Amino acid sequence: MPDTELFLRQGAERRLRGGHLWVYSNEVDTARHALTDFAPGQTVLVRSARGEVLGSAYMDPHSLICARLYAPGENCALDTAFFTRRLGEALAGRETAFDEPFYRLVYGDSDGLPGVVVDRFGDYLVVQLNNAGAESGREALLDALRETLQPAGILLRADSRERRDSGLAREAEVVFGDVPEQVDLRENGVHFLAPVHSGQKTGWFYDHRVGRARLAPWVAGKSVLDVYSYIGGWGIQAAAFGASSVCCVDSSQPALDGVLVNARLNALEERVSVRRGQAADTLQALRDEGQMFDVVILDPPAFIQRRKDLKKGLTAYRRIYELGLRLLPPGGLLVAGSCSMHLARADMLSVLQQAAVRAGCRVQVVEQSAQGADHPIHPAIPETEYLKGVFLCRL
Repeated sequence: MPDTELFLRQGAERRLRGGHLWVYSNEVDTARHALTDFAPGQTVLVRSARGEVLGSAYMDPHSLICARLYAPGENCALDTAFFTRRLGEALAGRETAFDEPFYRLVYGDSDGLPGVVVDRFGDYLVVQLNNAGAESGREALLDALRETLQPAGILLRADSRERRDSGLAREAEVVFGDVPEQVDLRENGVHFLAPVHSGQKTGWFYDHRVGRARLAPWVAGKSVLDVYSYIGGWGIQAAAFGASSVCCVDSSQPALDGVLVNARLNALEERVSVRRGQAADTLQALRDEGQMFDVVILDPPAFIQRRKDLKKGLTAYRRIYELGLRLLPPGGLLVAGSCSMHLARADMLSVLQQAAVRAGCRVQVVEQSAQGADHPIHPAIPETEYLKGVFLCRL
């Protein structure tokens, strides 16, 4: 059972009763106990001011979100049995949605495991524990993963920004079995090798699989520019779907080396090329060279990581979209992706329209995409819905 109790102020339980999982520091009854009385990762039984059980949570007492419920309405230990139950629920959903074992198995709050991310690459698992509470349940979670999935190996990627911000140790280590430097995966019928030890995040981004699948009818016989390509998630799939040529642009040479590996893996090397450079500089250089593309894909890292970055981030998105539109002929397609949770879809569409005005063209949205079934959305937590994709035709 949880180590101790956490009482909330009068009326502060309303959000939790509505299904939310977060307790903010100003909701705690500090007259009963100071937040400094709790240790990071300590489990607590959360009670209303009248003593009613609201659920079991783990603490992050130095954060604005000072506690996260992992078992709403329950007095529940953070043990192997609990993790096995949660993993069984997540696995059932993924196996319904996907034919092959390549997906995000656990997506934090949406799967009832705040701070936990597990990506599955067939027989291999890559795990992220992004807060002190998730870290406190590490061994029980690993036991449950072994018991539930019988993996050949588990890699712990403990190098996320969230861990850094929480002051947790940052490292990457194989915690069970053996995990090769690169692991196989298939997405939308296309084969990839993902650098899970050294690549970005867990080595792969499963979240845009729906948008990438929708490339198929738009790219056949077309020239494609994939900017911020990483190891070619968008670009290699465009080539596999029949693009006549694909140029992948990234600032990282290891990422571009990965593009070429994945092109060879799918016998696409004759139609895939790479170009190293910063995105905005490269887009401008291509424009200066007089190059044009039928399809331009722009899927940048989050330009808006915190709410205070909104104004600066909107400017960055508008600039990169404008540069992309200037490389398209009439009838060309801009595929714009955003993983900025603080960028609302309506604001993204507004920024795309502003970019079109600055580029001197008219546009229309012909398709939109969002995160797939392995990134489920918690209805009470808007922050779990972060991914946006817009297919924009230049008229």
